[in-house]
Amino acid sequence: MTHVIVAGATGYLGQHLVTALRANGDQVSVIMRPSSKVTFPADVRVIYAEATQPDSLRGVFQGADVVISALGLTKQSDKLSYDDVDYRANLNLLEAATAAGVAKFAYVHVLTRGGMASELVAAKTRFVTALQSAPIASLVIRPGGYFSDLAEVFNMAKSGRIWLVGDGSVRLNPIHGADLAEAIVQALKDGETDIEIGGPEVLSMDDIARLAFEALGKPPNISHLPAGLLRAVLKVLKPLTARRIWGPLEFFLAASAQDMIAPAHGDNPNRRLGRFFRGLAA
Repeated sequence: MTHVIVAGATGYLGQHLVTALRANGDQVSVIMRPSSKVTFPADVRVIYAEATQPDSLRGVFQGADVVISALGLTKQSDKLSYDDVDYRANLNLLEAATAAGVAKFAYVHVLTRGGMASELVAAKTRFVTALQSAPIASLVIRPGGYFSDLAEVFNMAKSGRIWLVGDGSVRLNPIHGADLAEAIVQALKDGETDIEIGGPEVLSMDDIARLAFEALGKPPNISHLPAGLLRAVLKVLKPLTARRIWGPLEFFLAASAQDMIAPAHGDNPNRRLGRFFRGLAA
């Protein structure tokens, strides 16, 4: 039995990771903020700590074999930056795990193409550089996008109109959290060190928008905005507004600039984007 500690366990992917690791027969512990309301099965050990505070991590990783970090800044805040969480908090985890003699550190990055320019990607990339030069075996996971990322497209459909960057032809193959978690567990078994992971369906952004309207039983109402216009808007917003406003737009623009297709994983027909949207609609 391998002892695996999951950081970022309360998020979309983190909860699927706990399920996949338990199914694999691993002993699972999770790191949670004391304020978190998420619950886990009784056989999962809960460790209360703040990854942004190194002192709270003392002794946390003793006896662990593997650490998996899916930690990242998801809820935008004026108090924390991408550098604070995606880089420095993960660096705190890495340093504590290395000091405790953990055998391997796995990190969930993002799929990058052509030097994607955003502060989020830059912070994550800085951490990957630190991880791959650290004295610990590592695995970098580069998913092409989660289903949960596309919930915002569904929310736009609920409001009656979906706004897309460009002409809607950019393609990606997002992956269900359960498929991604299972692929990560397999990558650890296979001794991978750096892996790109996508879902089984390659879809254009227009395809994704139509699936959202179809799940709601509404006719498609899709508008396309020139990327150049949005970049100009972003340039104005960054110095004048909070990160919670411009941060997601910056990343969305970077991710929408080109196809983001990774090797396909997952063959469960119940884990398709259309079904995910129908679940949101229900």
